[in-house]
Amino acid sequence: MADVATPPAAQKATANGSAPQGKQQIVKPDKPDEEKYKEELAKLEKEHAAAQEKLNACKAKLDNAKPNNKDSPNAKRQQELKTELNAIRQTQQGNKSGRNAIFEKIKKLDDQLKQQLAELKTAKGKSNYKSVEEVDQEIARLQKQVDGGMMKLVDEKKALAEISALNKARKNFSGFDAQQKKIEDIKAQIAEQKKLLDDPENKALSDKYTKLQTELDALKAEQDEAFKNLRTLREQTDKARAEQQEKYQARKDLKDAYFQQLRAYKTYESEARKIRFEKRRQEQLQYVASKRKEAASKRLEEASTPAYGDEIIAAEGLIRHFDPSALPPKETTAASKFAASAQRTVDESGLKGTRISKKDTEEESYFVGTGGKKGKKGKKGGASSAPAKFNLNIGIIEELAKVGVEAPSSQEDIPATVEKLKAKLAHWKEDQDRKTKENIAKAQKEIERLEAEEAEEEASGSTDAARKPAQKNQAVNGNASAEAELTQEKDATADAAEDLKKASLEDKEAAADA
Repeated sequence: MADVATPPAAQKATANGSAPQGKQQIVKPDKPDEEKYKEELAKLEKEHAAAQEKLNACKAKLDNAKPNNKDSPNAKRQQELKTELNAIRQTQQGNKSGRNAIFEKIKKLDDQLKQQLAELKTAKGKSNYKSVEEVDQEIARLQKQVDGGMMKLVDEKKALAEISALNKARKNFSGFDAQQKKIEDIKAQIAEQKKLLDDPENKALSDKYTKLQTELDALKAEQDEAFKNLRTLREQTDKARAEQQEKYQARKDLKDAYFQQLRAYKTYESEARKIRFEKRRQEQLQYVASKRKEAASKRLEEASTPAYGDEIIAAEGLIRHFDPSALPPKETTAASKFAASAQRTVDESGLKGTRISKKDTEEESYFVGTGGKKGKKGKKGGASSAPAKFNLNIGIIEELAKVGVEAPSSQEDIPATVEKLKAKLAHWKEDQDRKTKENIAKAQKEIERLEAEEAEEEASGSTDAARKPAQKNQAVNGNASAEAELTQEKDATADAAEDLKKASLEDKEAAADA
């Protein structure tokens, strides 16, 4: 199996770091779980808020317990309550003179009421009956007994005397009603005076005063209780502060760990992306450079070939075709010892017939017409009576057009055509060396231009290594620069070459394993 190559990022880290034993292995950091982080952060935020609230409460109690601490909330509230109570007392002091007169009048009426009630009670105490109805019922009962005639004379006199006494008592009950009415009048006067005292504004002030005084007493009691436990409150405050700092540090550690891991992940991804883009760019440059070198070598090889080679061969062939004696015969190369030889010989003694030579075949390829038949009389002497027509093969015409010589229209034009071909042939052979050097110079100049472009591309680079490619390399609004499209096509070619290369390597590895 082939060895696994170390990734570029690992190579870079190995080169920068010290690894005494083997290569340093770079481990890709894991991407932090954002949902888990948010859940844990919310939990720690809640715990920290509760600890902060507890600390604030302890600090408030401690401030209240400190003596002569005018800035504490308790002391400030006490001062506010005292100010309001003083204002209410001043308002009530202004209304005190009028209320005193009312109180004096109520007192006099109350004395009169008590006197009338005592007199009425004394008068009623002398009678055995509580109301006029009871007296009337007793009188009716006694009168009925007297009217019945069943009583003794002594009892009847006694009953009549009692009836007379009851009638007098009945008259006294009428005086009770007058006294009761007088008592009710006194009560009504007292109620009127009390209404004057029951002013809504005065009552509201009184209620407010009572409420504020109650709150002030509670604050004083709280301050006194806190002052007694001052040391305990300080210990509670220190404990609450330590708990708050612990929750704060836990939240801070969670945030620091999350963002540190996130930065490490992003840094690794960024570096890996840069390395991939740089590797791709270098491979692309190498591929393009190899293609350019190959094209330059081919172009230089073509330029080094003697100039006018095809034209000279075509011209010589045409001259030999029209006038075989105009040029010396072609030199035949000596047979090489490495040339292939016939494996068997053919005995021609048994063959019958006439052998057709190559020359006869070539001559038959050209046709000299006779102008057609002209009756029976021209059948015998047709060759001498009709002029011959001149025809050329289409291949010969194309060769003449290639060398720039007009095709002859008759047999008489052939010598002139041959002279033109000889003149061109002489010119080409004479100018061949100069033209060859000129072609080599042009090819060398083109190679230098391509090498300069290659150096410029290596210096600038054509691949976007950033997260967002440049606008010119994107088809924004349907338009992209021609240069960018060409560069991206080259990149695509490089990618395809890289894939083919990898596939070839994999095939070789598989063959090696087999």
